[in-house]
Formats: sequence, structure tokens, C-alpha cells
Amino acid sequence: MTQLKNGENESLLVEEFFNKQWKIYQKVLNNNYMSHNEIYGILHKFLVSNFQKPFKMLDLGCGDASFTSLVLSNTNITSYHGVDLSIAALEIAQGNLEKINCDITLDQGDFSEVVPFLASDQEHRFDVIFISFALHHLQLQQKEHFINQLQNLLIPRGVLILIDIIRQETEDRDSYILRYLDNVQKYWSLLTPEEYSMVQEHISTSDFPETQQTIQEICQKSGFNQFKCLYRDQLNTTQLLCFSQELSSS
Repeated sequence: MTQLKNGENESLLVEEFFNKQWKIYQKVLNNNYMSHNEIYGILHKFLVSNFQKPFKMLDLGCGDASFTSLVLSNTNITSYHGVDLSIAALEIAQGNLEKINCDITLDQGDFSEVVPFLASDQEHRFDVIFISFALHHLQLQQKEHFINQLQNLLIPRGVLILIDIIRQETEDRDSYILRYLDNVQKYWSLLTPEEYSMVQEHISTSDFPETQQTIQEICQKSGFNQFKCLYRDQLNTTQLLCFSQELSSS
């Protein structure tokens, strides 16, 4: 596991946050509150259908890779490169990924800072760049700058896959946050009041979702001119999006 340059205080804060959120995170996953089962099931089928030859994946904001490791089972992956701020999460990811028969590299760092570092080396080129529930933490200009750099990391006909919260075209950020938290109160029934307060605090301060159209426009400006929405949850809060640099030749 490679440790990139990162402030010690920042690392401590990340680990503290990870440890506090771990119990909630597990409860959300175990009860499928964010539709991980449906989303990752569709993603698995997509990878099996579209990558019948060996492929390499870059996973930005990989966390503990618990669902990703399941998705990659029985695929043709030969190389997995995960990036996350949390050392604790990466240690768990190492164990989760060991069941997959491929080369594994895990880097500790801010994924928005790691991308330029990787792009500077021609050896770092991937068939799939995967970002799950992480892009929405960036502001709009940061998203634009970040996505623009990703094209340098993809091989021709490579794909960018996003799983993220997406607000409706008629919503601003505040109205989306209110709607999302209302759904959390209604449907995340096993959260304690303290856990709900932590979720509310995180979403209210750290989530900056864009509309599907905005994400699509950002990606188009960066050369991703093919777009598919592979999944949209029933509450219309989350989507699985796929972008590629070239139109298919069919």
C-alpha cells in the first residue's frame, strides 16, 4: 500500500470520521438504504457484458471496496487500483479484494490530488475509471477540473462510471437536501436519533449534487461524448451513469 503526501492532521481527521461513521455505514449497507444491491448488480452485468477481454480499473474514493470486490468477482479484471483518504478503509479493502485474482494497488490520498499524479506517468492507463458516491463532495468548478483530467487516464474506448446522488433539473441544492433527508427519516428506520443527526450533518455540510444534465455537460466538454444512464433509484435521488470518449462503431 502506497502512502501519498498528505497532512498528518488531515489523516487523523479522516480516520476519526471513518471510525465514527463505520457503524452507520454498515447499517446502511446491510439494509440496502442506498440501493447498493440494485446498483452494483447492474454494474456487475455491465462489466461482464462489455469487458470480455482483460481490463484494468481505477477506483477513486474506493472506501473499503466491499461492494466493488463483489462486483469484480467473475469478471476479466487483471488490475485494480484503489484510492481513498482513509487508511483504515484501505486496510479493510485489502482483505476484501484478496479474493479477486488480479493485481491490487491501494493508495492513500485525496483522489482529486492523486489523479494528476497518476496522469503524469504513461504507465497509469485504465479501461475503467470508477467513482462511487464521491464526486458530489466537490464543488462545481472542482468537478469540471477533475473530470477534465480523467481523459488522460483512460485508454481509447475506456469508460468512466459514476454512481452518485443526482438532483432533479427543477431542484436547487437546498431543496434536494431537504428531500433526501426527508427520505432518510421515512425509510432509514433503523437509525437511532444520534445516527440520523450524524447523517444529517454530513449531508447538509458535505453534499453538493449536480443535475444529470450538468454532469453530462461537464463530461462532454472533457471529451466524453457517449452517455448512458444505467440505473435510477425509485426515489429519484441516485443514478448509475456511464461515459465514454468515443461513439461505438456499430
